[in-house]
Amino acid sequence: MTDVMNMSVEEIWVEIERVMNGNPDPYKDLNVVYQFELSGEDGGIFQLVFSNDTVRVLKGDFEEPKCTLQMKVSDFKKFLQGKMNSAAAFMMGKIKVQGSVGLALKLEGLLGQYEF
Repeated sequence: MTDVMNMSVEEIWVEIERVMNGNPDPYKDLNVVYQFELSGEDGGIFQLVFSNDTVRVLKGDFEEPKCTLQMKVSDFKKFLQGKMNSAAAFMMGKIKVQGSVGLALKLEGLLGQYEF
């Protein structure tokens, strides 16, 4: 397990892509684009693209997202590690969702099957 809290956002996305492509079973047949708008130091806009049993991370060359999540970089790191209840964070305004809330919940369950 990597120490996400001490990694840069760029390093985290490289790790997400590596780990998830190493085990595509949890997202088999999922074809969707998630957009992450991360604020704060080291933030930026990134996309997590699921298609053809692979995961790609995009920065700067975007596709149309079905679900956009907006949060601080620090909250993103907690989200990845399963240390944040996304429903509570959503209610408190720590996570904002545009598009499908169902897809946001699905993503949380999906990421929970991996160790980052």
